[in-house]
Amino acid sequence: MKDLTPARDTLDPIEIASIDEIRALQFDRLKWSLSHAYNNVPLYKDRFDQAGVHPDDFKSLADLAKFPFTYKDDLRQNYPFGMFAVPRDQIARVHASSGTTGKPTVVGYTKADIDNWADLMARSLRASGVRPGDSVHNAYGYGLFTGGLGAHYGIERLGATCIPVSGGMTPRQVTLIQDFKPKAIMVTPSYMLNILEEFHKQGIDPRSSSLETAIFGAEPWTNAMRQEIEQAFDMHAVDIYGLSEIMGPGVANECVETKDGLHIWEDHFYPEIINPETGEPVQDGEMGELVFTTLTKEGLPMIRYRTRDLTRLLPGTARSMRRMEKVTGRSDDMIILRGVNVFPTQIEEQVLATQGLATYFQIELVNSGKMDHMRVHVEMNPDQDADDTRAVAAATLQKRIKDIVGVTTEVVMNELGQVARSEGKAKRVVDNRPH
Repeated sequence: MKDLTPARDTLDPIEIASIDEIRALQFDRLKWSLSHAYNNVPLYKDRFDQAGVHPDDFKSLADLAKFPFTYKDDLRQNYPFGMFAVPRDQIARVHASSGTTGKPTVVGYTKADIDNWADLMARSLRASGVRPGDSVHNAYGYGLFTGGLGAHYGIERLGATCIPVSGGMTPRQVTLIQDFKPKAIMVTPSYMLNILEEFHKQGIDPRSSSLETAIFGAEPWTNAMRQEIEQAFDMHAVDIYGLSEIMGPGVANECVETKDGLHIWEDHFYPEIINPETGEPVQDGEMGELVFTTLTKEGLPMIRYRTRDLTRLLPGTARSMRRMEKVTGRSDDMIILRGVNVFPTQIEEQVLATQGLATYFQIELVNSGKMDHMRVHVEMNPDQDADDTRAVAAATLQKRIKDIVGVTTEVVMNELGQVARSEGKAKRVVDNRPH
């Protein structure tokens, strides 16, 4: 793979500033953000007052822990625009979640917010190995979802060429990659597996493509998947992190030269890790739930927003700012099966480690009598789909899950193409238990 390390003189000065400089900037911006939220969003004024804290009580970074949390449900309860901190005529753009589990969460951006977002996406692209003048195949979905347009503006801000393909129509994705010869692709990791499968269907060697780096986001993925895709395409694969409530993609990004966790752009977002059960902050290096406070957001400031993503904070390496470890799962996506905590990424690791299996899988939860059970739906690689190898692969996967994850599962071997494919975020778990 090509060395894509960016030159130091192309970085934003804050990326390699001293820790003291970063903390001083965070303090000043946090003080502004707390006041901005308190003075302009009724929910924050009420919640701060109920907790007995005021923005003037913020005297050090440690004081942030005195302030109350914000939850996704707060946005739903204040749907659509009740948490905006500026008049509607100052909102330049609105995005929203899909709303599949209730009312959508609506987020708004001022012109300054859009400019900051574009800058941070450009920074993330540069950290991923993209350069001005490169072409980027953008396969994130456009529309109310923040992925497509967030990536689009960052590509253009960097000075690269955006190919705004969006998701779906997988054969066309491969055709455009072959014809337009982009250097980079932005896509969900599960959909990249679909694109890889389509390369094989069309008889094209993925390693012959022009792609040098892939920027994966919007869902958890494992280092095992990274290795598989990097080897298949002879390219780098890096992780990008974001969520609509905080900004969208570009809150944190891996650096292509190290691939050792995502550097959080701490000049715009202040991270904490808390115990998800007690809400108490934990020390850097300890696993817990990620919490973010925005430092510069005008349209929709977020104070101590509970992301539900599970990770830990680590010191900076390629950049001065702290890293977050790859997200292992979400506290609200965790499966508790007969007293054992299971995350879909743990099952994915075992599927990828089992010889002969394709990369597609789906977990089905069922109830038999008084017990909950897990089925793992998989399929074989086309060149290894024989009865004896199917039986060996199923038994091997079942044993690996039992030995390493700690739960007994039923492995269901499906016919080729029957396990659900993704054209966006993968639906890894189907819960068919009676509720």
